[in-house]
Amino acid sequence: MNSPTVLSHGAMLLFSALVAGSFSLGHMIANEITPAALTALRFVIAAVVIGVLVWRTCGVSRDDLAAPWRYLLLGGLMGAYFILMFEGLKTASAVSASAVFTLTPVLSAIFGYILLSQLVTSRIVVALGIGAVGALWVIFRADFDLILALDIGRGEGIYFLGCIAHAIYTPLVRKLNRGQSPVVSTFGTILGALVLTLAYGFSDLMAIDYEGLRPIVWGTLIYLGVFASAASFLLIQYSTLHLPSSKVMAYTYLTPSWVILWELTLRHPLPPLMVWLGVVAIILALCLLLRDESSRQ
Repeated sequence: MNSPTVLSHGAMLLFSALVAGSFSLGHMIANEITPAALTALRFVIAAVVIGVLVWRTCGVSRDDLAAPWRYLLLGGLMGAYFILMFEGLKTASAVSASAVFTLTPVLSAIFGYILLSQLVTSRIVVALGIGAVGALWVIFRADFDLILALDIGRGEGIYFLGCIAHAIYTPLVRKLNRGQSPVVSTFGTILGALVLTLAYGFSDLMAIDYEGLRPIVWGTLIYLGVFASAASFLLIQYSTLHLPSSKVMAYTYLTPSWVILWELTLRHPLPPLMVWLGVVAIILALCLLLRDESSRQ
């Protein structure tokens, strides 16, 4: 594998770990700030961070500003993903929503083929299947009763629409790129998402008692804005320019496993031993994806 490909795999590995942290830390402040306000604030922070990075590094050229609708479209898709997720979670449980999200890599493979003619080999199909099973095993904590009790309702359907938006976003990043650096493209995308999430969460933002927020809330907001948004968006922007959409999104299967490690770091109980079989399955799936990459070099 060439250097950009190796870096892209490493970037997505880091991406999945950073995103997992948002679940563990976000859960700690869930009752202190509304999801709509939380999403808007994380994009405000992310826009400032990436904006400073653009200013101090490459800057924005005239060519970068051509066809600004691209950034609005990409940002709109990601903004729509978060909004539909929160709307879905009003009636869907976090577990069932996580189960719905395991469809995203498969959807990304489909849209990668439609938009970019990216072929999906039999090895990738097998890897995605194994990864999905492993992720579900971890999500449901190796409990067959929980799996069988899964109820797909209106909330899950709404969140599924959000997952479609996320899946379309991944191949569109490469299709709409006109030579912009990942930093500039990330900045434009975050600004596009910020417009939508600010409109969605404006009333909640105005209702917050900012002086009364505890330090843990501010710390979590900074993490979400800097690492789970600015850094993660930059990582996925870079990776989508060098990897097929199916492989980029396959790394999201690792997120439940990273959540376990985050929970252990925060001194939460160790999950049952059987759960780790799902982690092993996910690692096997990623190894298959890497072998598929190597076999085509």
